[in-house]
Amino acid sequence: MEMTAPPPPSSAWVEWAGEYTKAAQAEALPPQEWAARVAAAAAAAGEAADVPWSAGLAEVLARALLSGDGGAPAAAAWKYAEAALAARLASPALLLALLSTRVITQRFSRPTAYRLYLELLRRHGFNFRHQMKASNFRKIMELIDANLSLCKIFGISTCQPGVFVIEFVLCIIWQLVDAALDDEGLLELTPEKKAQWLTRPDDVSAFEGTFTDQRAEKIEKLQKMNTVVTMELIEHLLRDKGQPHWGAFTHRLHLLATNSSTLQNSAISLEPFQQLILGECNLYGETKNYMRKRFHPVVASVPLSSSNGRCLGASYSALWIPIDMYLEDCLDGSIAATNSIEILSGLVKALQAINRSTWHDAFLALWVASLRLVQREREPIEGPVPHLDTRLCMLLSITTLAVADIIEEADSLSNETELSSHLKEKSVSSNLRKELMLSLQTLGDYESLLVPPPCIISVANQAATKAAAFISGINISNGYMESVNGRNYSGNMRHLIVESCISRSLLDTSAYYWPGYISGHANSISHTLPSHLAGWSSFMKGAPLTQSLVNVLVSTPASRSHKLDGSLAELEKLFEVAVNGSDDDKVSAATILCGATLLRGWNFQEHTVRLVVKLLSPSDPVDYSSQLIKLGPMLDVILSGISPVDYAPIFSFHGLIPELAAALMAICEVFGCLSPSVSWTLRTGEALSAHTVFSNAFILLLRLWKFNHPPLEYCVMGDGAPVGSQLTPEYLLLLRNSQVVSPSGLAKQRNKQKELQVSPNPSSEHPIFMDSFPKLKLWYRQHQACLASTLSGLAHGTPVRNIVDSLLNLMFIKANKGGTSIGSLSGSSSISNSSGPGGDDLHLWPQLPAWEIMEAVPFVVDAALTACAHGRLFPRELATGLKDLADFLPASLATIVSYFSAEVTRGVWKPAFMNGTDWPSPIDNLDMVEKHIKKIVAATGVDVPRLLTGGSSLSTLPLPLAAFVSLTILYKLDKASERFLNLAGPALESLAASCPWPSMAIVAALWTKKVKRWTDFLVFSASRTVFHHNNDAVVQLLRSCFTATLGMSSTSVCTCGGVASLLGHGFGSHCTGGLSPVAPGILYLRIFRCIKDCSILAEDILSLLMLSVKDIAETTMPRQRSDKLKKTKYGMRHGQVSLAAAMTQVKVAASLGATLVWLSGGTALVQSLIQEMLPSWFLSVQNLDQDGASGGMVYRLGGHALAYFAVYSGMFAWGIDPTPVSRRRERVMRSQFEFLASALDGKISLGCDLSLWRAYVSGFLGLVVECTPCWVREVDLKVLKRLSSGLRQWKEDELAIALLRRAGPEAMGTAAELILGSEW
Repeated sequence: MEMTAPPPPSSAWVEWAGEYTKAAQAEALPPQEWAARVAAAAAAAGEAADVPWSAGLAEVLARALLSGDGGAPAAAAWKYAEAALAARLASPALLLALLSTRVITQRFSRPTAYRLYLELLRRHGFNFRHQMKASNFRKIMELIDANLSLCKIFGISTCQPGVFVIEFVLCIIWQLVDAALDDEGLLELTPEKKAQWLTRPDDVSAFEGTFTDQRAEKIEKLQKMNTVVTMELIEHLLRDKGQPHWGAFTHRLHLLATNSSTLQNSAISLEPFQQLILGECNLYGETKNYMRKRFHPVVASVPLSSSNGRCLGASYSALWIPIDMYLEDCLDGSIAATNSIEILSGLVKALQAINRSTWHDAFLALWVASLRLVQREREPIEGPVPHLDTRLCMLLSITTLAVADIIEEADSLSNETELSSHLKEKSVSSNLRKELMLSLQTLGDYESLLVPPPCIISVANQAATKAAAFISGINISNGYMESVNGRNYSGNMRHLIVESCISRSLLDTSAYYWPGYISGHANSISHTLPSHLAGWSSFMKGAPLTQSLVNVLVSTPASRSHKLDGSLAELEKLFEVAVNGSDDDKVSAATILCGATLLRGWNFQEHTVRLVVKLLSPSDPVDYSSQLIKLGPMLDVILSGISPVDYAPIFSFHGLIPELAAALMAICEVFGCLSPSVSWTLRTGEALSAHTVFSNAFILLLRLWKFNHPPLEYCVMGDGAPVGSQLTPEYLLLLRNSQVVSPSGLAKQRNKQKELQVSPNPSSEHPIFMDSFPKLKLWYRQHQACLASTLSGLAHGTPVRNIVDSLLNLMFIKANKGGTSIGSLSGSSSISNSSGPGGDDLHLWPQLPAWEIMEAVPFVVDAALTACAHGRLFPRELATGLKDLADFLPASLATIVSYFSAEVTRGVWKPAFMNGTDWPSPIDNLDMVEKHIKKIVAATGVDVPRLLTGGSSLSTLPLPLAAFVSLTILYKLDKASERFLNLAGPALESLAASCPWPSMAIVAALWTKKVKRWTDFLVFSASRTVFHHNNDAVVQLLRSCFTATLGMSSTSVCTCGGVASLLGHGFGSHCTGGLSPVAPGILYLRIFRCIKDCSILAEDILSLLMLSVKDIAETTMPRQRSDKLKKTKYGMRHGQVSLAAAMTQVKVAASLGATLVWLSGGTALVQSLIQEMLPSWFLSVQNLDQDGASGGMVYRLGGHALAYFAVYSGMFAWGIDPTPVSRRRERVMRSQFEFLASALDGKISLGCDLSLWRAYVSGFLGLVVECTPCWVREVDLKVLKRLSSGLRQWKEDELAIALLRRAGPEAMGTAAELILGSEW
């Protein structure tokens, strides 16, 4: 050939290669000879920087391939290209990039070239492992980017080789998909209506030409074949090479998979298309189910809806125990400032993810747990604790709203305009309602759980009758169901649940046609309007609010439950009357609103509670005093209406405690400054004083936080205090203000207001601070000082001193007449000896504003208690005097409580002998109390100390406690005293619990003499103090929780394990067989808030978890040695079932432990667990298998247990949503991942068994990748790289790559480099 001269120098080597290639084409030089000559020339020219993978040679070949019109030279050029790529002389990526923009657009006019391009792409398009190491790869990236505009289109820089590879691969596949869509005429169906890269030339003349009939027929055949080959190549790439996460691209794939006739008529598998579209395959094309088996090969999974899934032991159903525990914890009577709806929905989402369940099972587990909550106390014991109405609220309102929250979240995601989530999220959104429907249909099989409590049988029957009436065609669209006078339709709890779902648009009336939903014939309904519905009908038609009509409406909820349109007309009208009606009508409307409509209007309760708070809140955020004073009678009706013990938890469940507290603070500030002479005359003729309104508001406000606990408790517990225990006024306002300024909180509030058709309250959108309430702030400071230290003396002549003198004289006027002076009562000359007025008429008491009296009360109580301690005042006189003070100003009871609580902790008072003479005696009931306490705690194995020791028959109490219990015994158990006992009762229990054993038992014995029907409640309260004074007893109780749940306890109330053993079926004398042992879980949930050091508690739970794992390994595993558990192609040869059962029990134990930690100490304790306790545990030496009984299996199970323990704890504390509820999650995750990376790097020396460590690391990271991927994005990328490198050393390549995938776009370059460095 002509070109025989030696190759030119380096600068001209590319030009020489171009000329040589042209000459070789003309002479049809063999490809191997051409390649050898080019390689030799490159070596001679010193082109080490450009060869192999030469960019210049790739450009030369591209010009040769694109310039020819066919024939032998063009065929030779394609052969040279193949030889160059096979010999690594030219850059495949650059050559294919240059060809793609021309060959694809000319695939109709040059089908042969397109076919050859596809073949080159199949062979060489994605071999980047060695290309990325070339010295000229950055230059190649820049040239390709200039040709394909990758940075511009994808918006991500290609400076990282891994990022470039991902963008290039996506671009090439995208070009093929667009070409295939164009061939099928489907490109117009894409949102853009065009291809991302050109699929046809801009110059249409390129398609023009003259072909013979035979030529045209061959070209058409080749074009159709090319389309099939394109599909095959796409399928091959999707199956074997990776998963790009781009919504627009998957949208095109969806169009191709569902509309392509070529694809449907070919033998190409649709599976890779479907997996990628639904996001169900990983980087290796493996499905999520395969990933789960790979990461966790021995976890058993049985649907809850199956017969095996319903058993109560440590089975799949037991994995939902955290829901039961949380629900039961909400019912302990404490007030939390959290939103139970949000917590419950987050908990369900977390468990659904980690249990790998369907939403059908998740919803079913939620309904079953809520029903168990009701059935556990269907006939609750009597006492000042929340009763059945609170449990029904949790089932029929909160649980339904939690489901609605989950579905609404899916709806909001499906409505997003971005294509990145349009297919998957729409699928989830549409399926969730179907899954909810299936769960409720399955719920019909749980007949024993669906039996309604006696008090709501009629309500359940009405719900069933309503459905029957609808099926019969009777018109109920006006909202007033026509009647129950025909056939008696028997309803159950499912009918009420379905009505709750229909009212919130989660279901429609097609539910009435479910098989078995209605028993009997639906054509037997008569047309009679019930009396209670007639009352609401009259009200809506404009009837005046007479007392008889008010009485009917108070006892009957508004009737949204009977409507099909879900309107809130009754509520809106009630609110309108309460705002704009006459003074009497305002009071009547408020009375109705706080009656059954609030307590049992489950289908719209979220709106009712907000309306109540709105009525209590001033509309003018600046000058609200005059407005509140005008509304005094209505405010008092509301305050009295919501004071019963069942109401405050309802506001707490709905997350309205901060808003309610802010409204109460304003009322207290205003009415506490008014003289009692300011009063209102009610319709009944009674007078309502400002003191009464103030006291009702103040006592309700104080019930919203632990006002009687000393500040020292907060200092000791810090952030480790249980959630809800630190509800100080400042904290409540802080929560309220955070909700106000939060965009999401404002949006939710406005959406509720729109649904209600009521105008927004201006004051609800402004922050409020303690400085807005100077009088309340002054009292609170005095309250804190009183708790922290003893009172100092008062100077003569001060206003407070004069008030103290006056109050003491009025309280102990009989003692004065007996010859005991006020001065001697005080024990100090600081209190003057003035003569008090004779008689106890109310008008003789100081007619001063409440705040002035409240300032004097601590000094009054201190003087009285001192006098009693020195024998100058009889105990009976002390109690009576304090009762008179509390009757005059009921709010003073709060200060009395806080004073006694503080004085008990000081330990400076002599004991009071409860001998029946000076003080009441408990001796008659002590034996009964002791026997019942022993029976209650029998299931825990804890020993109960004797109540009377050393043969003594006298009981003693600290003097402040004796005075307080004597005061409370003087109260009558009537409705008027109920609101005060609701404050004093928990305070008395807390006060007695902080005193030495057996103080609470003595208090219980005293109170059972007064109120025998409260015996069960009082004895149970006393039994809890067994654990307050004995840390070993707490550990034993926790051990009982684990053994009962796992079915390993011989003393459990139920031997089958699971929820039945952990939480039992209620207790009390009314139960079958009388008073029975209380389940350990119930006991723990009622005592943990009094445990001061929760950090020790978490350490105990961690130790008990590992002991449980050891028991599981020794008792569940078969007797064969663990080395016999060898895998076959069918799975585990020996012990497969036992190993799966063991892993399920391990998971149950871990979920229980995490739940206990989370409920006990909140997010702070979870943070301490993950950041401090677990790392310390791994660093210390742990010998879990001393005798080798488990064959080492205990270490592998232990590693998985700790992995589940950590992930469960984090999920419960911070959720699995991309937006965390706290920034603490990021800090904790960064710390944990850094610890793992440092240990894998060898920077930390571990003390635990290496098999346990490996099981923990792979288990923890596998769970995070699968269940909580958003956590990974909060970790530094450098740490993730170190973790991935360590995992690859363990041959955990799949997990290493999956970890980087979850880190988001920033890590895709690193992930690509890791993939390309593997077997590709």
